Amino acid sequence: MTIFFAIAFYFAAAVITLGLGHKIFQYWTTPTPYRIPITPAPYTFYGVVLRMMGELFLFKSLFKANKWIWVLGWTFHASLLLVMLQHLIYFQQQPPIWIYQLQPYSRLAAYPLLVSLGGLLLRRFVVDRVRYISSPSDFLMLFLLIAIGSTGLLMLLAWPANMYEVQQYFTGLLRLTINPFPDHLLLYLHLTLVLILLLIFPFSKLLHAPGIFFSPTLNQADNRRQKQSPKMRKNKNE
Repeated sequence: MTIFFAIAFYFAAAVITLGLGHKIFQYWTTPTPYRIPITPAPYTFYGVVLRMMGELFLFKSLFKANKWIWVLGWTFHASLLLVMLQHLIYFQQQPPIWIYQLQPYSRLAAYPLLVSLGGLLLRRFVVDRVRYISSPSDFLMLFLLIAIGSTGLLMLLAWPANMYEVQQYFTGLLRLTINPFPDHLLLYLHLTLVLILLLIFPFSKLLHAPGIFFSPTLNQADNRRQKQSPKMRKNKNE
């Protein structure tokens, strides 16, 4: 299992790096000849930055559209961020002190993470119009995230693995060194699910994470008139 997970994580790292790089290159090079920002839109670059920050951290458009989905979506992303920050400890030999200080909150974040995922999954079953437009991949992503969170929480509460050995293993992989991997069946399952997520991430709807930065409805300023050439403005005035 030590060799298997080493090869699998190197392969997954290559897939997600190349896959994301390819998609970001596509987003970057796709022409947007027309200005189509969602109104009311800002008129300046700094206004666009502020608007994007509002979407990234506050989900302002979702808040205006549906308050319940906003609560579930924002709770999920905030909890996921805390959980991922906690996992940084396994990739550093000497983690900074703030990671240890964050650990109590990161562990509690597993509960709202699973509750919000359960709510988003229930929505796809209960709401007719959402169920109608849901594809199998939508359900797969939610089931996969719930399974990853559940196995992680089980290890935290009932069947803990040797986290020091896990840390040594992954810090070793970063240095191209393969250290012994702990013998723990639930950890095997948890990491296998994580590998599946990493492998399908560049080809799934989860690409909205980097894709939001390239959305012309959000990253464009409503300055079409200001950008008109002097000749066009002259013809319009005439």
